[in-house]
Amino acid sequence: MYPEDSPTVPAHVPGPGSEHATLRADCANCFGLCCVALTLTRSSDFAIDKEAGKPCRNLQEDFRCGIHTELRTRGFPGCTVYDCFGAGQKVSGETFEGRDWRGSPDTARRMFQVFPVMRQLHELLWYLTEALSLGPARTLHGEIRRCLEETERLTRLPADTLAELDVAAHRESVAALLSSASRAVRATAPRGKKRDRRGADLIGARLRGVDLRGADLRGAYLIAADLSGADLRLADLTGADLRDADLSAADLTASLFLTQSQLNAARGDAATKLPTSLGRPTHWGD
Repeated sequence: MYPEDSPTVPAHVPGPGSEHATLRADCANCFGLCCVALTLTRSSDFAIDKEAGKPCRNLQEDFRCGIHTELRTRGFPGCTVYDCFGAGQKVSGETFEGRDWRGSPDTARRMFQVFPVMRQLHELLWYLTEALSLGPARTLHGEIRRCLEETERLTRLPADTLAELDVAAHRESVAALLSSASRAVRATAPRGKKRDRRGADLIGARLRGVDLRGADLRGAYLIAADLSGADLRLADLTGADLRDADLSAADLTASLFLTQSQLNAARGDAATKLPTSLGRPTHWGD
């Protein structure tokens, strides 16, 4: 480990807080879209099978979850992991101007089609917003800002246009830009510490206390991996599968493109160091 004021620590600004405010789920201003629009498959994550477009049996008339405080103990831990990045309230309050699928049944089908598209766009907004806080990637900030503005424009398209949007093509262009930003930041990590493990199968890997500064872990399978005490500063965790990974005492303060849903799927403790933009999952205290 190296001290926080070491010159080898690059000028990386921790993930933004207020800038991400509109990209956080606000269930009180959503029509329970994740509880209706998505398909649930009976598994260790969900206690029931549910078709897309059919309300979950736990969804109440006021669009709130009837077992919200008991989701994990009642067999729905997958619900505590899911994050819409604020897409739910955007679709409910802006795209459909407050018309809910119960009061206006004619909106239901289109609303449920738009929601997953909006969710993808909002996830991209989260990553792009973080990219603008990365000092070593400042030469890319102009392009990143233009891409962010274009993504935001797409989120404000009419419902019919959004439903037919080719999100995959847009994701591809955004991914290339984020990859460039990631390389610029990871290049500032101490020499010899960088590892290219993009998409690697690290399920159950023993990485306790390992120095992973600057590692490329995009899309890596870290399911049930032991990352306790690991140094993940400047490691790119875009899309990494952290389900049941042990992050106890790990340092993620300057990890790149980490999301709340990834943390929610992992295990950690009071000693886990997190970016300022993310919260400590309540179940970590279980």
